[in-house]
Amino acid sequence: MLQKWRAALMEVYHGSYAKIDKIDLSKGQLNRDFGQEFYVTKFRKHAESWAEITGGKYGTQGFVTKFTYYDTAFTERLCKVKHFEKYDEEWLDFIVLNRNPFSPTPTHDYDIVEGPVADDKVQFRLTKFLQGQIEKSAFLKELTYHETTHQICFCTMKALLCLDHKDKTFALRIADISETILSTLIIDNKSDEETASNLFYNSNTFAQLSDESSELYKKTWQEIYEMLMRESAY
Repeated sequence: MLQKWRAALMEVYHGSYAKIDKIDLSKGQLNRDFGQEFYVTKFRKHAESWAEITGGKYGTQGFVTKFTYYDTAFTERLCKVKHFEKYDEEWLDFIVLNRNPFSPTPTHDYDIVEGPVADDKVQFRLTKFLQGQIEKSAFLKELTYHETTHQICFCTMKALLCLDHKDKTFALRIADISETILSTLIIDNKSDEETASNLFYNSNTFAQLSDESSELYKKTWQEIYEMLMRESAY
């Protein structure tokens, strides 16, 4: 039986030249730290700084949009998540991969990536490292003295299910429906959790369910389960 869904909420912020009403992943900048996707931070002051910078480019005062991130057991099952706890060699190699304009797109298959930021100060030294002017060990040692930074990158549409700036009703409803459907899949089809999760989360049924405008979440879980069965022809 699947573990009961537990809520663990984090307030996060996105700084931009305008308020974010609907997230469009295609508008993400290329060659960012963790990929061309949607970024937030738990540090409001960092979001405010970025809002000021981008606002200046577009002739606005900038705007910080607040979101709630559902960092939960449900999130870990729904998404492939990568956490970088600190500036280290693994983080550096990942940054270099994503910032390389010749890397294939996408450069990784994570849904959510969390870790430190390669900000302007780090970027200056990173450029020297890439040019061979600084040894990797020396660069990483310098990073141990850098101020604490934080960012979360949402890389896929299903990852955005875990991010909400309206209210938590929709996300909680999706979590409950998903728990019930996955449990039923496992029992009815004598399936393991990984197989059931792959079937459900990669289905068109789930894509519709995660789109709030479809209002599919308002139907009973039995109706949604039947849709999934028709789609998968189980």
